[in-house]
Amino acid sequence: MKKDPQFDLPIARLSLKTHQFAFELGRAFFEEFDPQGEFIADGDLHADVTLIKTERVITINSHIVGTVRLTCDRSLDEFDHPLDIENRLLVRYGDEPKELDDDVLQVTPETLELNLAQHLYDYIGLALPMKKLHPRFQNEADDDPDATTKLIFSTRPPGEGPDDDEPADPRWAALKNLN
Repeated sequence: MKKDPQFDLPIARLSLKTHQFAFELGRAFFEEFDPQGEFIADGDLHADVTLIKTERVITINSHIVGTVRLTCDRSLDEFDHPLDIENRLLVRYGDEPKELDDDVLQVTPETLELNLAQHLYDYIGLALPMKKLHPRFQNEADDDPDATTKLIFSTRPPGEGPDDDEPADPRWAALKNLN
């Protein structure tokens, strides 16, 4: 992704207090990360970012609200999926810039700006469901307890395995009698 200066937080120039930022995340934002729109086709999101700067650490709390345009895995129809995401990112000062953990960054004291675009995109991506179903299919599966759309994972079909009461190996039967 190209570095978009719109998402730069000027951490070097900020005073030691709480600061508020707001970002609009739309089609242009998602095209920077995924030009073909394979992962997220479009979106209309608003991100409120609260930056709390102290001498040793910077805490960045983000709250992202809105909808993203997804493609249904079953019907390939597009639909709007609502999102309401809250995340925290800690930024500390150190000798070299690196990512210490998923939610902890280390920057040098000479770092002037911190670009937040990749973090916002990652938060949105992690909030998406693994199986993207159009709302008409989600309601269908929730209403009917015998629906064929509910998945039950098993290793063997029912009735095709050893009974739980009988041990699989006859040598274990002798050990059962020791009790």
